[in-house]
Amino acid sequence: MKLYALLILFIIFSGSIFLNGIETADAIKAKGTKSPKSFGKATSDIVCGDKLCSEISKSIISEYGAKLISTVPSVSLSDGESFNLTASQITKNVDGKTLQMFGYNGQTPGPLLLVSQGNEIIVNFTNNLDFPTTVHWHGLRLDYTSDGVPEISQDPVLPGETFQYFLKFPDTGIFIYHPHVRTEMQMELGLYGNILVEPKNSDIIPVDYQIPLIIDDISLTEDGLQEFDPEIVTYTLMGRFGNTMLINGETDFSLELNQGDIVRFYLTNTANTRTFDFGIEQQKIKLIADDASNYERQELVDSVILASSERRTVDVLFEQSGQYDITHSTPDETYVLGTISVTPSPKQLDPDFYSLMQNDGVIQEIESFKKFFSDTPDLEIEFDVKIISMESNNSMNMEIHEKVIEEIEWEDEMPKMNAMSNEENTKWILRDMNSGKEGFDINYQVNVGDVKKIRLYNNPESAHSMQHPIHIHGQRFLVLSEDGIPNENLSWKDSVLIPTGKTVDILVEFSNPGNWAMHCHILEHAEAGMITEFVVN
Repeated sequence: MKLYALLILFIIFSGSIFLNGIETADAIKAKGTKSPKSFGKATSDIVCGDKLCSEISKSIISEYGAKLISTVPSVSLSDGESFNLTASQITKNVDGKTLQMFGYNGQTPGPLLLVSQGNEIIVNFTNNLDFPTTVHWHGLRLDYTSDGVPEISQDPVLPGETFQYFLKFPDTGIFIYHPHVRTEMQMELGLYGNILVEPKNSDIIPVDYQIPLIIDDISLTEDGLQEFDPEIVTYTLMGRFGNTMLINGETDFSLELNQGDIVRFYLTNTANTRTFDFGIEQQKIKLIADDASNYERQELVDSVILASSERRTVDVLFEQSGQYDITHSTPDETYVLGTISVTPSPKQLDPDFYSLMQNDGVIQEIESFKKFFSDTPDLEIEFDVKIISMESNNSMNMEIHEKVIEEIEWEDEMPKMNAMSNEENTKWILRDMNSGKEGFDINYQVNVGDVKKIRLYNNPESAHSMQHPIHIHGQRFLVLSEDGIPNENLSWKDSVLIPTGKTVDILVEFSNPGNWAMHCHILEHAEAGMITEFVVN
């Protein structure tokens, strides 16, 4: 992608960080940075930055009526405030293994940033890694010069250099920050964090606790982290599936609550490729918000599907005491991600919890866009892949041809083929179905204020058909339909999962000028060419 090859060459010759092709994670030299404290339970003595979480929570209780519980150290930032963020090498214990990883401010996940809607802050970023990086503020509608994408919005931040990001928060919800240089490697090694944007002048939130959960997986071997090739992106066919599940960077996440407690969970999927089906044993889940807004109407569901980079806000009422597993369920297996212990309590259950609210503000805002719903698509994008140099291997071909096409690949079902794939022999494609142009050659241009319908077609006849989560930088959109079936509960989004064989129509509000990326958020796919650029004049 454009000059990314030059960045890879820089990485190769940067020397000290990757030894012998990164045969193990021990090849990465930590610079004496200690790992953050490992927290097993959400209790009042959790350390959040330079103070106790209980101290931070007091301010949130007074303003929003709910106590924040975060197992990730957090910091509250006021309008106009500056914050120092540093990327560096760290040591972290995961599942009993001491790993050399990357972190923000000495920890992974990075600090949880707490801000209010409408505020602006400055982030002073320092790169203490041994190779280039940036910070992308995923989902934020900010100035494109702070979006963190090399060759589109900024140059890479070289080792030892700094960069100043100016952040704006027009939307509420939970957002992500992460790199946009060798994203598949840097995120897997720990560079990601959350931003919680609270509504300004909101009513009291009708919950007892607010708890952000970052759901992830990581690939471990007996020796540590699975190796990365410093010269080339690998596992580009299906993306890198992890074999160890994490919540907030831990394998043993646990939470203690009281019977009758209502909890608002802010869910984020930061896995390279894995789609999660999140649930809590024996609990109904109330859908509150999507990536960048509330839903038109609240819904009760049994579980929530989250593709890579997607977020959801959900409420759960714990009616009965007991111990409940936090789960990820596929058609073939259920993984336990963590546990929630609910202590008996005389607390009265909230009789209004199961009354599902309608969000009139969201409905009224979307009403003005309905005149575009029936428009002919302005742009039609097809997903495809070219597999170049593995075709001579009959056993690998057999894996492809014998594969049963599913809407979602929940696991790495072709591990040999996937391990052989890289950005040179596997080229993922975004193709304009009308012009035939691909990738950056599409050169789609619009004007500020344009509202465009874009059709996304996940071709089931491609050489390897699988789901693709598509992310648009700097703008927001509505998911109108899937295979012509209207979406009856709209919300504003910045990422959408397109299952295999499906056609999804989205309506994009181009409100933010600049140059913006659109790409698959299976990180290896984006690195292998599944990316294009929108120019908003």
